Amino acid sequence: MSPNGRSTGLTAFIVTMLALVLVAASLIVGRATAGADPLPTTRSAEAGFARDMQTHHDQAVEMSMIVRDLTDSPEIRLLAYDIATSQSQQAGQMFGWLATWGLPQSSPEPAMTWMHRPVPSGESHVHGAPDTETEVPDAMPGMATRAELDELKSLRGVAAERMFLQLMIAHHKGGVDMADALLDRSDYPVVTDLAGSMAKAQQSEIQLMEDLLAARQ
Repeated sequence: MSPNGRSTGLTAFIVTMLALVLVAASLIVGRATAGADPLPTTRSAEAGFARDMQTHHDQAVEMSMIVRDLTDSPEIRLLAYDIATSQSQQAGQMFGWLATWGLPQSSPEPAMTWMHRPVPSGESHVHGAPDTETEVPDAMPGMATRAELDELKSLRGVAAERMFLQLMIAHHKGGVDMADALLDRSDYPVVTDLAGSMAKAQQSEIQLMEDLLAARQ
């Protein structure tokens, strides 16, 4: 190709990229000026979900790392790796939400309080917190006890695999309950998008783990 041809091609490429940048910039400005929803408050369902689900995910990662050292099963090790990596990434997203919203990572009230407030009525969800709530349980849904984790660490091979699957099935079911509770209480897109995909993925993993557990009975 001649120098003039290369120059013409480069110029066309630069013009095209500038046009794409301008289009992207106009979309961003349009969204920013269209009137975004108010940011969630510190006692909102969105903030409570972000904090509590980080804690919930942290235990799933811990259990996954434990079982990877206790088994030689490729399918269990792959499952554990997938859970650990996906839930670590999601926990990072939720940490980022709180930082973006200007909210503390620690909760000003007991864990799971948001989940036991009444579901908002009407078509619009408020990203704040109703004044009334039911009694808040001491434990998050599906969480393993410290004694159960200690027992898991003491096992090896198929025995460890069985206990891991039992604990993680219960853990995932609790996570799905939390995601569903958020979806009942929020219409904040970035939060509901993750909660919806989380519930779907964990339901699929529950079925897989039930099949793996049945094969080990």
